[in-house]
Amino acid sequence: MQGTGIFGDLKNIGSFFEDYAVDLMVAFGILFFALMVGVAINGFLKKKIEQKFQDDDASKVQEIFFRALQGVPISFCLVIGLYWVVNTAPLPGGLMKILSYILFASIIFTITRVVERTVSGFINLKFSGTDGETSQLGLFEAIAKIFIYASGILIILQYYGISVAPIITAMGFGSMGLALGMQETLANIFAGLQIILSKQIQVNDIIKLNTGQEGRVVSINWRFTTVTPVNEGSDIVIPNKNIAGSITTNYTRPREDVVITVPIGVDYSSDLDLVERVTIETARKIMTEFDDYKPEFDENGKDINPRAPIVRYQEFADSSINFNAVLYATHFKRQFILKHEFIKAIKKRFDAEGINIPFPIRTLVNRNEK
Repeated sequence: MQGTGIFGDLKNIGSFFEDYAVDLMVAFGILFFALMVGVAINGFLKKKIEQKFQDDDASKVQEIFFRALQGVPISFCLVIGLYWVVNTAPLPGGLMKILSYILFASIIFTITRVVERTVSGFINLKFSGTDGETSQLGLFEAIAKIFIYASGILIILQYYGISVAPIITAMGFGSMGLALGMQETLANIFAGLQIILSKQIQVNDIIKLNTGQEGRVVSINWRFTTVTPVNEGSDIVIPNKNIAGSITTNYTRPREDVVITVPIGVDYSSDLDLVERVTIETARKIMTEFDDYKPEFDENGKDINPRAPIVRYQEFADSSINFNAVLYATHFKRQFILKHEFIKAIKKRFDAEGINIPFPIRTLVNRNEK
């Protein structure tokens, strides 16, 4: 007569452990081993992340990969251990299949997450602006994330026995229809990608389009580039395709120095050597006072700084000898105050030196006079 009640249940449980004692020990051993491996790998990653990486591309890529793996090894190893146990344990076929599907999906999701974090870190490393601005990368990162996670989902579906070919075909036809209906939007999106990848225009650059828009780039997003005018007026929102299709002057690249050209004319009776010397001295003084210019004189007293102001005579005009005074500003915004102060100072200095800036003179001859 079999036991009933709680004693019967205990007997059944004891019988179960007797029958599957070896399998349970193996399962716990596998899980314990997987946990120890995960803890060891996670500790190794933590020590590597705490170290100071060198400032070279290889070390930065290594740091990105280690940070992408941070917190993953323990859970990943446990899932692999469970997957191993499920596929070796004497479980009913249907239950084992369901558990295998769930654990395989967890493994693929973990790998996909690591890949996504690595790719995002690499994108920020290669395409971020000089000031660490990453708003312009939102489009690029979003497209990369969609592609990576979609690939992971397709792998899982393929493992489940679901054919992905019809899904890919449907996505292809759907993309064609979407492209036809959103030509304007897609043109701006791909133009934004082109701007980001080329790195010819980045956040905080000061640009000027041939259509007249000018200012500092605040952000580059999915469809538009936002520019703040130099005089800090209202923001200008420009479609990306307009920027990609226009002639653009970037005052920040390859260097931030801005050349300031001031045309001047002096009387024909002027001593041109004196005019040149006075103009350069005045320009140097203004650049030193209102910018970060530091003259570098050689043993002959000549300023050899590559940004030293210069004078270049241009032409014999109707009433004056014309020349250009060339100054340099270290930043786009400083050119306006430098030009303003230079014009005031050069007029005062010319008056003190007796150098005349003549008015235009024309002689009109009336041929009808007798």
